[in-house]
Amino acid sequence: MKRKYVCNVCGRTFPEGQGILLEIHGNKLYFHSKACAYKFLREVVLESDSNCIDSSVKKIKKKFDEIIELMTKKAEKKI
Repeated sequence: MKRKYVCNVCGRTFPEGQGILLEIHGNKLYFHSKACAYKFLREVVLESDSNCIDSSVKKIKKKFDEIIELMTKKAEKKI
């Protein structure tokens, strides 16, 4: 039998295998849609300490910049 979850943002229920489930430092978060996940995580970022967020943003942005650069180089090789 599939388990039912309740969205932490809007209260909607959704079955196991759908929605977005996250666990952050022992906090289990359930979202029925990407819109609810975005709304919640946006609030987390806005409410967090700016020094902590700044270092994380720089680290994660660098990671994705490197991925984009690799993808761009692969695309140029194909041409």
